[in-house]
Amino acid sequence: MRFAGIDIGSRTIELVVLKDNEIIEMKQTDSGFDPLAQARDLLGGVKHDHIMATGYGRHLFELSFEAPTVTEIKAYAVGARFLFPEVRTILDIGGQDSKAIAVNDMGRITKFEMNDRCAAGTGKFLEIMAQTLGYNLDQFGIEALKATKEMQISSMCTVFAESEVTSLMAKGEVRQDIALGLHRSVVKRAVGMLKRVSVKGPILFAGGVAQNPCMRHLLEEALDTHILVPENPQMVGALGAALLTSEKT
Repeated sequence: MRFAGIDIGSRTIELVVLKDNEIIEMKQTDSGFDPLAQARDLLGGVKHDHIMATGYGRHLFELSFEAPTVTEIKAYAVGARFLFPEVRTILDIGGQDSKAIAVNDMGRITKFEMNDRCAAGTGKFLEIMAQTLGYNLDQFGIEALKATKEMQISSMCTVFAESEVTSLMAKGEVRQDIALGLHRSVVKRAVGMLKRVSVKGPILFAGGVAQNPCMRHLLEEALDTHILVPENPQMVGALGAALLTSEKT
């Protein structure tokens, strides 16, 4: 039996297929303007017996594919525990939302908090700031680590922060220093969310932003602990959905 999980997010869609509780296939694509069409393309040629959806687009997927769904919170908790059974806290920073989840030693969710109403503290915020500074997203975290001085960014509102960054550049401030300040502002927001939920370790960092080396470094610095990062941090939700559909079948 092959069990699939699909995570239809605001920016990307991830697909994981399990067989005998082992990952046999992983795929990813952009959500685009028609996530359902993208999901169909992603599933093209992929063999599976059962599928479960999570993410922003899960309800649309449920109607079109008559598939069961699960919340992102539950999917991330299950996927994280599969990868790291010892995990107690999960931080996910995706394209347009962020979430902090606490689980007990049995893997049950004890508390969570989610930011899905504002781009502040998400991948979208970092993407816009990278463009404002003239970096591509892959460069952004690497360049921020080259900073030589601390730069404070006072606004977390994307529009106001963009204006602030433009003003700092006009004053001749170094791009890397501004980049570090922007990363630190996102980390400060993430740590605040974690502290309201749990900072009990081990802590897993998932989502697209977990691929950013500066974010990982600053989180470890702020929390004074090693952060676990999966090899494919964007796949945690889809993995959790695949595991849950295998349990329910």
